[in-house]
Parts: sequence; structure tokens; C-alpha cells
Amino acid sequence: MSDQTLSDQTLSDQPTPRQVRLTINGKSYERQVEPRLNLADLLRHELRLTGTHVGCEHGVCGACSVIVDGVPARACLMLAVQADGAVVETVEGLAAADGSLHPLQAAFREHHGLQCGFCTSGMLMTLKALLQDSPDADEAAVRDAISGNICRCTGYQGIVDAALDAAAQMRGKA
Repeated sequence: MSDQTLSDQTLSDQPTPRQVRLTINGKSYERQVEPRLNLADLLRHELRLTGTHVGCEHGVCGACSVIVDGVPARACLMLAVQADGAVVETVEGLAAADGSLHPLQAAFREHHGLQCGFCTSGMLMTLKALLQDSPDADEAAVRDAISGNICRCTGYQGIVDAALDAAAQMRGKA
């Protein structure tokens, strides 16, 4: 096979970009993406929403956790084209428009639920989804929910305490 034929074949095998439309933190986005682009890379590199962290890139660590249509998802495992038409929530959308912290963020600060901060965005999004579905979550439910998120700094107790405190605060406001 000649170099020209190989080059022509390689070019013809390139995936065709796909149009995706999604709502992220209440704002609509429309982009042309390569079919192999994952949601984490779309968020971080295309949209500059860098609060979603990428750790293991295998879905094990939970640092990339976001909420897609109300359900926690690993953004490193989900293709951007799979999120077409979805509503996505990232850590950038937690605080109110006036900058006031979400009860989970405030509780993390109060209970020392973060140290290096790398896992924090994934923890917050996982816990937000839990408390939306289970506002009366107890310690066992919180520990179960975050069992898929790895933190190498805190020992988890501050995170659990923060989640329980935030849940109580959120129930009080409801």
C-alpha cells in the first residue's frame, strides 16, 4: 500500500464531530465534539469548568463526579455525546448566584471536610445527589454514598460530619 493510499484511508477513518446540546448549571451550551471526547474533558478543556477534577480516569476515585439528570455520574467515563440533551450540575453550580455557599460547602468548611481539596468537588456532588433523594440520610447512608469516592487526606470523618450537618440545615430550611 502506498503512503498516499494509507494517508487517504487514515483521513477517511476519522470520526465525524457530533453536535451536542446540554444545560450545565442552568446555562445552555451547544458544541461540536469528537465522539470519543469524555464529559470531563468537555467540561474542563472546552468549557473551562475546571472544578470537576480528573484523578484516575477509570471511574474509581470519584473526583470527576457530576450530576447528570439528577443522578451522580463519573464524567471521566461518560462520553460528551451521551450527555446530549442532559442537565448537568457541576461544583461551579453549587454556590448561589450571590456567591453564598451551598449548605454542603459551608459544612465542609466548618467541619474540615477538605484538606488538599482534590476529591472535594466529587464528594460535594455525590452528597448533593444523596441529600436531594434522601434528606434524612443517616451516617450509614452518607458513608455508603461516598464509598465510591477516594479521599487520601481527611480520613472521611469530617466529610461525614459535614454531610450530616448540611442535611440537618437543609431540612430546617425546607
